Amino acid sequence: MATQASTTRSPIFPDRRRNDGRRLLALPGVIAVVGALLTAAVSFAILVGATPLTPNQTTTLVLIGLNAAFILFLIALIGREVHRIISARRVGKAASRLHVRIVTMFALVAAIPAIMVAVIASITLDIGLDRWFEIRTKTIVNSSLSIADAYVQENARNLQGTTLSMAYDLDNARTLYGLDRTGFRNFLSQQAVGRALAHAALIRADGSFVMTAQTPADFAMPEPPTGAVEAAADGKPVLIEPRTRNIVGAIIKLREIEGLYLYTIRLVDPEVIKAREIVRANTDEYRGLEANRRASQVAIALPYLSLTLIVVLSAIWTGIAVADRLVRPIRQLIGAADEVATGNLDVSVPVRTSDGDVASLGDTFNKMLLQLKSQRNEILRAKDLADERRRFSEAVLEGVTAGVIGVDPYGVVTIVNRSAETMLAISAEASVGQNLSVVLPHIGRAFEICRSSERTAHREQVTFFRAGTERTFNVQVTIEGGGQTDDEKSYVVTVDDITDLMQAQRMSAWADVARRIAHEIKNPLTPIQLSAERIKRRYGKVITEDREVFDQCTNTIIRQVGDIGRMVDEFSSFARMPKPEMKAVDLREPLREASFLVEVSHPEIKFERIISSEPLKGTVDSRLMSQAFGNVIKNAAEAIEGADRQSPPAGVIRIRAEREDGAIRIDIMDNGRGLPRDNRQRLLEPYMTTREKGTGLGLAIVKKIVEDHGGRLELHDAPPGFHEGRGAMITFVLPAADDPAQPGRATDESETEKVDNGV
Repeated sequence: MATQASTTRSPIFPDRRRNDGRRLLALPGVIAVVGALLTAAVSFAILVGATPLTPNQTTTLVLIGLNAAFILFLIALIGREVHRIISARRVGKAASRLHVRIVTMFALVAAIPAIMVAVIASITLDIGLDRWFEIRTKTIVNSSLSIADAYVQENARNLQGTTLSMAYDLDNARTLYGLDRTGFRNFLSQQAVGRALAHAALIRADGSFVMTAQTPADFAMPEPPTGAVEAAADGKPVLIEPRTRNIVGAIIKLREIEGLYLYTIRLVDPEVIKAREIVRANTDEYRGLEANRRASQVAIALPYLSLTLIVVLSAIWTGIAVADRLVRPIRQLIGAADEVATGNLDVSVPVRTSDGDVASLGDTFNKMLLQLKSQRNEILRAKDLADERRRFSEAVLEGVTAGVIGVDPYGVVTIVNRSAETMLAISAEASVGQNLSVVLPHIGRAFEICRSSERTAHREQVTFFRAGTERTFNVQVTIEGGGQTDDEKSYVVTVDDITDLMQAQRMSAWADVARRIAHEIKNPLTPIQLSAERIKRRYGKVITEDREVFDQCTNTIIRQVGDIGRMVDEFSSFARMPKPEMKAVDLREPLREASFLVEVSHPEIKFERIISSEPLKGTVDSRLMSQAFGNVIKNAAEAIEGADRQSPPAGVIRIRAEREDGAIRIDIMDNGRGLPRDNRQRLLEPYMTTREKGTGLGLAIVKKIVEDHGGRLELHDAPPGFHEGRGAMITFVLPAADDPAQPGRATDESETEKVDNGV
């Protein structure tokens, strides 16, 4: 047998790695055995009611499923072990016959008693359940519930008759209800007390109380249940069964008193209601147990079967352990060598002095494995650390919203993250290797200040044009590589676009100022107007001299107060725009209407309309969009009037509307004096204007309207094809009505988006 073991590798348990060479349970087997034991224990505790979980049908089926899964897994493990033993026997492995005999003996000795116990327990359980669910027990349970329900129904029928009779009497007293409500209330109270009612009341169809009878009841009259009054609208009485309280109620519609219902309450013996609920709960539980009988039997039987399989599997493992000791040393050494050949260095060969020379070989083998494992682990740790640092750096650079630029000691760009590319409109490939002052001169000046100073960090705000618009950036330059020489230091430049933040702060401040001013001006207007109107009514007929002057003065006061009020409303409309009333509208109509009004008032200006022939449907507020279009076209006309024209061409306004990329694009161009290049985006802020008499609210209101409709407003120079690029172009981009991403969306958040040559 020893000779055979030295030349033949047995596949039985080739992965035992405990120091004593007896790791007989593979990890799946340990998990299966522990899981099966825990599942069986938990199942038994739930089924006997020892846990808060109710052993209903759902719980029982879950337990059956869990136990069945572990049983199948145990059967698979047993099959695997049997297959290994038979395979070793067929190929003539060392000690394979002894393995078969010992394992068979242990399995039979363990399985026969366990199977007998499981069979006897199943039969006993079946006999016990038959006594629980026999006909006599079912009859007793059902009769108990019927008696309790009959008592409640009897009280309900009595209350129904009482309510019908009382409703008839109240209908006969309808004259008293119309003439003397107090007398009718007394009559209602007499009826309620005389009929032994706890409460009675007249209610409306919505459930509100009209009149309540005065009764000696010591509890407040409950509200009628939802839907009970609607159910009584056909004139038939509606009964309200006791649910959580010991009261029954009835509702009936009065025939002679229009729109009123009689609502009555009567007490029921609380002990009977309590007993009824207990009987009902027990009956439901009994019926649930009866319906779940077969499942419960299966659920109880499966843990027995699971324990039987655990015993059988344990017996097989024990038999294998006993047989394996005969050829253990050589088999374990060969198995460990094969595992090492596959790359597994977590194996070890148990060393025992009783094994002789093989023990010395095993000890040397184990030392070799420890050295190999230590060296491999060090290499893997170094690799993992490098990978982790690389992934972390990449994740940080790609994940941050701020732009990050790495610069070496000589001012050359070494790295640019994605946010910096987007924010600064540069390309990482083109920027890396270039000097920062060449790529971004404004940021380069801040970098040079930090590099020439003694400080480790420098912060500065810079403003310059990017992507055709002026933006404000917060630039921070930080020195990394502390303790190194100047030639070894590198720099990290962090850039944040704070343009939108500054604009939002200014908008919020101006909105607050507008609200406060409007509030302080509008407060005295109402008493002034009311006083003028009262003077006119009070003394208008008394004054005979200069009556015309008196009327003119009072009317002037009233009219001027109204004008001031409207002016204040317009002034504060910027701070509190009305909520848009969204409807599907063809945007061509409000655009034509707004342009027509401006065209009529400025006949000297030529209007060119290039509007799509197809409907431009959008979900918008037509009035607000007409106001926005009108403001922009009116601004275009005023820009033409303010332009310095010493020769033709005459003023031209071109309006173009079309569908583009699933959205509606409207361009309004003029050949006026155009828009300033510096601080162009600030024209969208309140009280910012380039006209002498402008209020600065027009474009701010237009921007707010467009954003409330889910669109955006863009400021551009006129395109080259329009009067050689002279003038300005205002672009509306609005979501189309069939766009599922934006229709009807109104938002309170402003967002300025960068576009080509505009904001």
